[in-house]
Amino acid sequence: MDYEKLHAQYKQNQVSGRYLKSDILEATFATWELHLAKVKSGKSVLGKTINSYRIGTGSVKVLMWSQMHGNETTTTKALIDFVHFLTSNSVEAKCILEHYCFCIVPVLNPDGSEVYTRVNANGVDLNRDFQDVSQPETRFLMDVFHHFTPHFCFNLHDQRTIFGAGINGKPATISFLAPSFDEKKTYNEVRLKAVAVINKMNTVLQQLIPDQIGRFDDAFNVNCAGDTFQALEVPTILVEAGHFPSDYPREITRRYVFIALVSAFECTDKNFTSESHLADYLKIPQNEQVFFDFIYKNVRINYDGSDLLTNFAIQFQEELVQQEIVFTGYVAKVGSLSGLYGHVEHDAQNALYTDGFSNFPELNTKANFSLDSSLEFVNGFIKN
Repeated sequence: MDYEKLHAQYKQNQVSGRYLKSDILEATFATWELHLAKVKSGKSVLGKTINSYRIGTGSVKVLMWSQMHGNETTTTKALIDFVHFLTSNSVEAKCILEHYCFCIVPVLNPDGSEVYTRVNANGVDLNRDFQDVSQPETRFLMDVFHHFTPHFCFNLHDQRTIFGAGINGKPATISFLAPSFDEKKTYNEVRLKAVAVINKMNTVLQQLIPDQIGRFDDAFNVNCAGDTFQALEVPTILVEAGHFPSDYPREITRRYVFIALVSAFECTDKNFTSESHLADYLKIPQNEQVFFDFIYKNVRINYDGSDLLTNFAIQFQEELVQQEIVFTGYVAKVGSLSGLYGHVEHDAQNALYTDGFSNFPELNTKANFSLDSSLEFVNGFIKN
């Protein structure tokens, strides 16, 4: 299967970028009602509607949800593309729908989505609320879970640009996890079924973005959705959409999340009960926090009256401004950056740093500066 061509065919271009406008989302989900059954609805803290949709007639039931964190939108876009594919009437889609029944919650945290925050309107991280179940959004997902009784769960998130797939200088464009269900991180039959699904997706993605697949930290936290559902003996797969070089809108990463979903369910086999091959899963390198957005090396500074050479790193912060996401770079680290990488790296070749206030890059200052007063950088980029 030509997965990239498939995504180009079914990508829903009206939904794009990092901030997903509620009116566009609502119009998109309205079209789902022509093909999908709207099976259960709930309300957010601020009274926004949370919908779940069902499609497929198969015996294997799969629950999928996205935007538990309101500022993690890439997997929502990929889910929208995936549903478009499922409703295409293609041979491949028909086969999937004959074997699987999907229950999909595309936006679990609509209040957070509206203002682009991780937390809900009460300031609660929903992914730390699955023991207290104190929030309406958490209660809704738990109700869907118990009503639908899935055989598998897909917990869909975004991760920051700081993660590499191991320590070899490749970004973690997609990361997977079969969450732990106990402190010992035991692999039982339930968790191994989640491992088998991940191996299937990883095999396909390694052909397209080799060495850019990571394995998320499996420290046990029963307050998290994935750990809770795994402990309830339902195999759960965490998918984290990460960084592809220069893809800050995450339209390329979106493609690979879509491909991961299609590859998980395509009809090469009828279910996920095949041997899991734990060793293959453990070969996926663990996520490591080894990246900054920019690194500048061999920068000359004037510090305490002396000229010295140093390095410094810039990290973007995301801000919602007039319904657009603005990426603003700030100095995040100064000094030795051994073992660390920049998505963009610049060798200053002993050029003198100045930012109009200082000859030293102060932490948390904006990334506007010059090197040797001749090369100007604005927001981390060389000014044209």
